[in-house]
Amino acid sequence: MASTRDWFESVAEARRRARRRLPRSVFLAIEAGAEAGVTRAGNVAAFREIRFAPPRAAGTVALPAGRDLRTSVLGVDIALPVLASPVGVQAVHPLGEVAVAMGTRDAGTALGLSEFASKPVADVARVNPGVFFQVHWSADRETLLDRALRARKAGAKALIVTLDWSFPGGRDWGSPAIPERLDGPTVLRYAPQAVTRPRYLAGWLRSGRLPDLTVPNFAAPGEPAPGFFAAYRSWQSVAPPSWDDIAWLRAQWDGPFLVKGVMRADDARRAVDAGATAVSVSNHGGNNLDGTPASIRALPAVVAAVGGQAEVLLDGGIRRGGDVVKALALGARAVMTGRACLWGLAAGGPAGVRNVFDILRAGIDSALLALGRPSVHDLTPADVMLPEDFTHGLTGSPSPWNPLIGELGEAGDYGVHLPSVKVGVQRLKGQKRIEIAH
Repeated sequence: MASTRDWFESVAEARRRARRRLPRSVFLAIEAGAEAGVTRAGNVAAFREIRFAPPRAAGTVALPAGRDLRTSVLGVDIALPVLASPVGVQAVHPLGEVAVAMGTRDAGTALGLSEFASKPVADVARVNPGVFFQVHWSADRETLLDRALRARKAGAKALIVTLDWSFPGGRDWGSPAIPERLDGPTVLRYAPQAVTRPRYLAGWLRSGRLPDLTVPNFAAPGEPAPGFFAAYRSWQSVAPPSWDDIAWLRAQWDGPFLVKGVMRADDARRAVDAGATAVSVSNHGGNNLDGTPASIRALPAVVAAVGGQAEVLLDGGIRRGGDVVKALALGARAVMTGRACLWGLAAGGPAGVRNVFDILRAGIDSALLALGRPSVHDLTPADVMLPEDFTHGLTGSPSPWNPLIGELGEAGDYGVHLPSVKVGVQRLKGQKRIEIAH
């Protein structure tokens, strides 16, 4: 079905509409990507290397007329295995994260809410109760805990601790100029960008205000919300956490606890040992250390290392429902998506966010039908084929062979054993089908 004025048929079309609607600096802030953008591009490109197993002409058993996409993440039931990543919406839409909450609520799913968000936790949770509050290690222990507990009191169902950030430097394509605050002189300076985007400008004028670029969830009760960059600079002065710090925070938080930014098998084990109930395989959307592997390449090793002791989520590069299915086949419980949500938000507000999730829902359903799987929970690694060395050595093993795909010297079928995991590989014309049995 072709796109219409009020509906878009693909995430790519949502991006094109966002680019036409947003001022240049706002759009470039969404595009982001550190330095040369190698990791950002790699997140998307890696999914193209994964092939599906040949579609089934007919099922060996009777299949239901509809597919079941329902699952649960961090104790919250969701209608499809996709949720919104925690990102600071700031100047994209007047309703900010509240608009994302509206779109995800209507899609039947949950959302992460960043401590750098432009809206308070209570405002977002009032619209969509499925809120997971995200903190970085941006303050001392007690300040961070106080911030998290305020979020829980305001309605957050789970805590996300994001560890994959190292304050990267410049971008080869040029970083967007984002002001500290929008005062009179700043408004005049940015006016040429805004007047060339009349629908964007009209939306803010109708709201009766301009973006204030503050982060209310950083502020203690009774204190004014600091500006985004003031909060960011204060974070830069904080020493990074140890695993003892993570275990301490987890012990204080009575509820589901996700560690985000896990790209190594040994870190996945440490997160579980620290008490994490879930880990997210993520490289911050390619916004962190450039040149690191795509998150989907790290997923199989993390799944094997966790061994079913925690939920595993995948974040990075999701552009279609087929990408979701590939991640689930390799062991993810669900995926998170950030840029796609923001493109949808810019293109159509809350309805645009819902539109993005509907696109992903339809793609998941179509892939399940072709693969003969009645439910997302029936997907296995046998449903996908990977090229040789797809994981780029991300195994957590010091040995020269990949424990997810066995010895690479001879063709044929073979298997190796990991703790709680049996892995078998079948070569298919240069591809491999991987079977993992827990």
